[in-house]
Amino acid sequence: MTDVDRQIARAGELLDRTRAERRSRTARRRQGMSLARRLALVGWADAIIVLAAIAIGWFVPLGMGGALLVGLLLILVTAFLLFATLTPPVRVEQLAQVPLKALPAKTEQWLDTQRKLLPAPAQTLVDGIGVRLETLSPQLAGLDESEPAAIEVRKLIGEQLPELLKGYAKVPPPLRGVARNGKSPDAQLADALRLIDSEIGEMSAQIAQGDLDSLETRGRFLEIKYRDEV
Repeated sequence: MTDVDRQIARAGELLDRTRAERRSRTARRRQGMSLARRLALVGWADAIIVLAAIAIGWFVPLGMGGALLVGLLLILVTAFLLFATLTPPVRVEQLAQVPLKALPAKTEQWLDTQRKLLPAPAQTLVDGIGVRLETLSPQLAGLDESEPAAIEVRKLIGEQLPELLKGYAKVPPPLRGVARNGKSPDAQLADALRLIDSEIGEMSAQIAQGDLDSLETRGRFLEIKYRDEV
């Protein structure tokens, strides 16, 4: 194996680890909250049920049947709070109203719901964009919503990225791999996602460097030329 082959292999392993870590984070996020918070909710809910049963028992004897119903209710509520997805899914229409500092996380959460609808190459690109968004999220905490830089970030990840995937979803599945004007919708989607990934990376780098003037004045509001073709 040559040095180039080893470097390629190491890069592939790193990418696989990154994807695995992201999938793990995604799974935890889909659960909606941490185990500790769920256990706390279970404790409060079960305590309320028991207290309510005791209060009712002062006036109406529950008997064996009532005790069994209370026990069944405790089991059902506990199971629901431990295993149910308690965080509602993000709808694309909500992204326009999400505060800027929360926008990357909400966009990533929405992307997770769209991932399975995309072809394999696009799924890989979406994974990369998700990593970019995780990096960008804390950087936006110091940006004012009214700053041109903030407006450009919102336009890219809150409007243009969702519009791209919505446009792709409108293409009938049998036609997505069929070339038109030299490229298939699948290929056009991949090209657009690569462009968005690169744009988010540049935005993140400029914000990290404090180069907001460049970010504001460069005039690179991403035009997704593939939107009309896909």
